[in-house]
Amino acid sequence: MKMHDMLFMKRALSLARRAQGMTSPNPMVGAVLVKKGRIIAEGYHKKAGTPHAEVIAIDAAGNQASGSTLYVTLEPCCHQDKRTPPCTDKITASGIRNVIIAMKDPNPKVSGKGILSLERAGIKVACGVLEEQARTLNEFYVKHITQRMPFVVLKVAMTLDGKIATPLGESKWITGDPARKDVHRLRGRVDAILSAIGTVKADDPQLTCRMGKRRNPVRVIIDPNFEITPQARVLSCPPRTILVTRTPASLRKKDVLSEKGVLFIEHELERIDLSRLMKQLYEVGITSVLIEGGSSLNSSCLEAGIVDKVIFYIAPIIIGGKDSFPAVGGAIFRDIDNAIRLTRSVVRRIGKDIVVEGYLGDLST
Repeated sequence: MKMHDMLFMKRALSLARRAQGMTSPNPMVGAVLVKKGRIIAEGYHKKAGTPHAEVIAIDAAGNQASGSTLYVTLEPCCHQDKRTPPCTDKITASGIRNVIIAMKDPNPKVSGKGILSLERAGIKVACGVLEEQARTLNEFYVKHITQRMPFVVLKVAMTLDGKIATPLGESKWITGDPARKDVHRLRGRVDAILSAIGTVKADDPQLTCRMGKRRNPVRVIIDPNFEITPQARVLSCPPRTILVTRTPASLRKKDVLSEKGVLFIEHELERIDLSRLMKQLYEVGITSVLIEGGSSLNSSCLEAGIVDKVIFYIAPIIIGGKDSFPAVGGAIFRDIDNAIRLTRSVVRRIGKDIVVEGYLGDLST
C-alpha cells in the first residue's frame, strides 16, 4: 500500500464522515479525484436519494477528470433499481484511468460487480486501502445488509462504582455536560433509540437529538402492560414512536395514541423476544439502534445477544449503596471465565469523564 494512496483515502473517509446520521439506509461514501499528485475535486454522499460521492466529484472536475485517479471509500454501484443512476457508468464515461477503493460493497447487488464493470471498461482497479477504517465507518450499513438486522449500540452513563441511579431513582446528572453532548451526537447518528417504560415513567424523557440540525431518531419503547400515558413527552416529538406491547386492553387508548402517530408492535409472550424485535425493526427500515435504558433492559439486551457495541460513560464519582441501581442488573450473572469481553476497545477522556467503548462481535461478518 503506497503512502499517497493512504493519504488520499484518509481524505475520502473524512469527507464521508461528514454525513454521519444523514444517509440511512445508504452508506456514507466519500470520493477524491487526483491528477498529477494533486486533488482536483472531491465530494461525499449527503443524503439518500441525492447524487453519490463519485458523481459529485466527477461533475466538479469536469473535463479534468479524464486521466485522473478516483479514490472512493466504497465500491461504486452498478445496479439500476435505485433512485440514482449507476456510478460505474459515470466513471467510465468520464475517462478516469484508475480507481482505488477502500472496501467492496457488501450489498449482493453490487459486491464485486462494480469492480468487474470498471475493469471490463479498461479501468485499473485496486481495493482494500484502509479497509478496516471504511468498514468501521459504515458498520451500521454492513450489518444491516449482511445480517438483515440493525446494528445495536448499548450506551450507559454510570458512576465509578458502576451505578446508574440511587435507590430513589435519581440519575440526573451523573456525567458532565461534554459527555451529554456526545450522547446527543450519538443519537443523531442512529435510526432509533430503544428504551423501556420504567425509564419513561421515571424521567419522562424526550429521547431526541438536540444538536444543531441533526435529525431525531425514532423512539422504540418496550411497554408490555401498556402503561404509557398519552401525555408522555416521548410521544410528542417527531419523527415517531413505536410502542412494543402485548395486545392493549384499552382500544380507546390505543386509538388516541395512534392519532398521535404512534406505531404498535404487539406480542403475546410474557417476555419480549428481543432478537425478533430487532428483525421487526429491520423490516420497518431501521438500520441502527441505540439502547438507552435501565439495569434490567441493559442486562436483557446483553443476554439476548443483540448488542454489537457498547459505550460506557464513566463519571469520577462514587455513590455506593447496595440498593443503588447497577449498570447491568438482572438475575443472571456470569463467572469470570465466561464474562462478556470487549474487542477493539478504546478508552478516551471527555471533559471530566472517561469513555470506554468496544465491540462484542466481529465486524467482518
